[in-house]
Amino acid sequence: MNKAQIIVSGFIAVVAVACGGNNKKEAQAPQAPAPTQVTKAEVKPQEGLAISEDITKACNLKIGPVEEAPKFDYDSADLTPHERDVLAEVAKCLTTGPLAGKSVQLVGRADPRGEMEYNMALGARRAKTVHGYMSQLGVAGDKMKLTSRGELDATGKDEAGWKLDRRVDVKLAP
Repeated sequence: MNKAQIIVSGFIAVVAVACGGNNKKEAQAPQAPAPTQVTKAEVKPQEGLAISEDITKACNLKIGPVEEAPKFDYDSADLTPHERDVLAEVAKCLTTGPLAGKSVQLVGRADPRGEMEYNMALGARRAKTVHGYMSQLGVAGDKMKLTSRGELDATGKDEAGWKLDRRVDVKLAP
């Protein structure tokens, strides 16, 4: 190879690395006010979690309405200390409490921004994070079924709505 070919090859390699594939992340958007209408849903989220009503009642959890609960940060699968506290209560209920021996579904979700493949992977990472933490707390791995819905059921149209979409649903398995 001559010097010009080496320089062109190096430039192409740098451009290829910089472009780095097609993993478009959830896009940032300006803050908007939270919706004022509260609807009763099957799940009641707390932080980046949405614990189903049957688990909430059986485990005697105190979890607020959807609009009051912050969710996973943009492009994040990290649990907050409060989410860890809620999961500790759910894990205790599943290991030694009223739901001992029951199985749960962990459904990771993302907001509708970004590419579908990326959002499916992000939802899976969020569900896997919850699975890993609950495993550390003694919930048997075979009692937790992981799945991702990514952006498939997302309903947000602005930051307030997208925040509600970024979560993991924890519900009893059928």
